[in-house]
Amino acid sequence: MGILNVTPDSFSDGGLFAARDAAIAQGEHLVEEGADIIDIGGESTRPGHRPVDADEEKRRVLPVVEALAKRLPCPISIDTMKAAVAEAALDAGALILNDVWGLQRDPAMAKAAARARAVVVMHNRDKADAALDIVAEVKDFLSRSIEIALAAGLPRERILIDPGIGFGKTQAQNLVLLKRLSELASLGAPILVGVSRKSLIGHVTGELEPKERLSGSIAANLAATAAGASVLRVHDVKAHVQALAVANAIAAAA
Repeated sequence: MGILNVTPDSFSDGGLFAARDAAIAQGEHLVEEGADIIDIGGESTRPGHRPVDADEEKRRVLPVVEALAKRLPCPISIDTMKAAVAEAALDAGALILNDVWGLQRDPAMAKAAARARAVVVMHNRDKADAALDIVAEVKDFLSRSIEIALAAGLPRERILIDPGIGFGKTQAQNLVLLKRLSELASLGAPILVGVSRKSLIGHVTGELEPKERLSGSIAANLAATAAGASVLRVHDVKAHVQALAVANAIAAAA
């Protein structure tokens, strides 16, 4: 899943693809590099982000969703926590809904999700709590999200789960989640992991600039894949495609 932020303030690439033509070109480039899904977001979710209203978010994403849905051979995902934006993006050609609040923040989101070809439900918290058993917390939250999606009419095979690395967690809890990712398999849904360029990588390596965190991102994502992740949400598609090809070749060697 290639990340396409059409925002001025995303933590890693804010402003680079805020213009429609630049965003469309980047979406096409990510597919050329090997992306299977393009995930388009119009509101930053980094810590301390400035919220935008639904109208502004739609103004940012809809022209890009509409253009890329017509041009690309792969599905478009809309990354939003607002049902109004999700509905409009699905009308514009998006097939996947990626909700960082797991259908548990906007009461109308479940209805929107029912229209999607697939939905990604992510674990989130307003703030971290170091005392939590984070794996149990994530499993409980995502179980509720799955039930909400099922009640809305989505078949189970169209629901993906995301542990929400970097969202409402301490760095120690982020590491524990990646180490114990396989325990989420009991929820019966494919696992998506988004750790690309995040502060967790800098916490471990000392790299302050997000763009300098590629090697650490690849290491985290290879570990996640080995633990059962089915989808990797990344900025650097080509590098991850290459790393996965080598890891898979080694695993398949006679």
